[in-house]
Amino acid sequence: MLRVESLLYFGRIWGLAYSYSGRKLVSLGKSVCFILVCFFRFLLLMNPFWIQLFYFLFISAFGLWVLAVLKPKTYDSYRPANLDLLFTSVSASTVSSMSSVEMEVFSDSQLIVLIVLMFVGGEVFTSMVGIQLRKLKLKLSEDKITSVPSVLSTISSNPQNILSQIELGVVRKLDHQPERQLKHNSIKLLGIVVLSYLLTIHLLGIGMVLVYMETVSSAREVLSKKGLKTSTFAIFLTVSTFASCGFVPTNENMIVFSKNLGLLAMLIPQALLGNTLFPCCLRFSIWSLGKFTKKSETRFLLKNSEEIGYLHLLPRLHSLLLASTVFGFVLIQSVAIWFMEWSSEALSGLNSIEKLLGVLFLSVNSRHSGESIVDLSMLSPAILFLFVAMMYLPPYTSFMPIKGDGEEGENQLEANKIIKKNKRAKFVDNFIFSQISYLLIFIFVICITERHNIKEDPLNFNLFNIIFEVISAYGNVGFTMGYSCKRQLHPQSNCVDKSFGFSGKWSSKGKIVLIVVMIFGRLKKFNMNRERAWKLL
Repeated sequence: MLRVESLLYFGRIWGLAYSYSGRKLVSLGKSVCFILVCFFRFLLLMNPFWIQLFYFLFISAFGLWVLAVLKPKTYDSYRPANLDLLFTSVSASTVSSMSSVEMEVFSDSQLIVLIVLMFVGGEVFTSMVGIQLRKLKLKLSEDKITSVPSVLSTISSNPQNILSQIELGVVRKLDHQPERQLKHNSIKLLGIVVLSYLLTIHLLGIGMVLVYMETVSSAREVLSKKGLKTSTFAIFLTVSTFASCGFVPTNENMIVFSKNLGLLAMLIPQALLGNTLFPCCLRFSIWSLGKFTKKSETRFLLKNSEEIGYLHLLPRLHSLLLASTVFGFVLIQSVAIWFMEWSSEALSGLNSIEKLLGVLFLSVNSRHSGESIVDLSMLSPAILFLFVAMMYLPPYTSFMPIKGDGEEGENQLEANKIIKKNKRAKFVDNFIFSQISYLLIFIFVICITERHNIKEDPLNFNLFNIIFEVISAYGNVGFTMGYSCKRQLHPQSNCVDKSFGFSGKWSSKGKIVLIVVMIFGRLKKFNMNRERAWKLL
């Protein structure tokens, strides 16, 4: 009997404790939900620039932590310094592909971390996150109009109050409710299209690279010699190419695959679809979807691309001009390289077909992808200067004609109003602190941090090589002149040529400055007119 009473007593205590803990858990859950709601509301109120800045800083720091925890492939003989790991993490998350250590140092698990960083740092993925924030913002703005039913009842009960309600704009909001819903549905559909586009290109790309690596023995032998898994290589290369990162899990980048024409032919369209031609392909995808489904949302997206506020959904004329500009730049570079480098040492060892496709691959990658089949330091100065110009221009540069006075008069007047309104606010940003001004400041600071190397090793640390590296980091391209022990004026017996970027030989301060340049370049779209980016000032 005593045992039963004891059990009942302890049961009551347990029940009270459980109910108390349950109430605490419910209260804690409500608090967490409230904090999350406040956080998301804070995000919606923040400037998109600060959101993306904090985003890249967070994923870069997270990438550094994971890379530092995991062991590299060369753990027993060499372990990269934390600054080099941070440099690599920032380079992957900002899709810059600037390297300060050899890629074959990283283990398979670390390569997977870099894959994740490149994927979540790619422009298509980050823009898709922006679409979701845009949807939440529209949803919150719609929730503010929850008093409409009560307003209707007030109007019906007191007709004299109609004029005051009209002055408050309630009737106008009611009239625009269907349009708001259409806009919300259109943005939702846009998010689905972008996600489908992202997944489709990646799945097709990974599948094609896997099949090629399994069927072509020469490419498969390269991976076996370097100890790389075929699946990891296929995923890494596809994600890197589509995100316009340019990282390749081999020390020589794509030089070891310069004779694999099939692989190069697969990567060329992936580099274009994930970067310069993404707006054109996105518009075509929406148009194709509208032809099959006849949805009103597709027509709304195509006709109101500027109202949607999605940077990559361009008007029809702009998309056509962008495509012509992209192919025009590729053609200009290809002809220049064919004319200047056809018989040069850089393309030696390749037959005519391999040279044709290799030059085309190089021309496409100079516009932000950064994969290379040659040693860039062996190219002529004219071609290198052309690459500098291509790396500086943002991906959506297009030579748009000047509108006539009689064309689109209303839109022009509206644009003039906006320009006048923001003229004072943007005067300093667009004139005094132009893109060239920022780059000059960065180059000046790096010349200070590397002054000892410039004095002791002037052939490697010449001004053009520094400018080339800074422009490459700013454009998030990844092209580099590299470093050669043969170019040392005072040869060092312990100098060993390494297959990493020129910045790998910089001082710690110089690498930190270049990290800032990569992040700044990744966010340059907030400070550069995409339609007139070819204007240098």
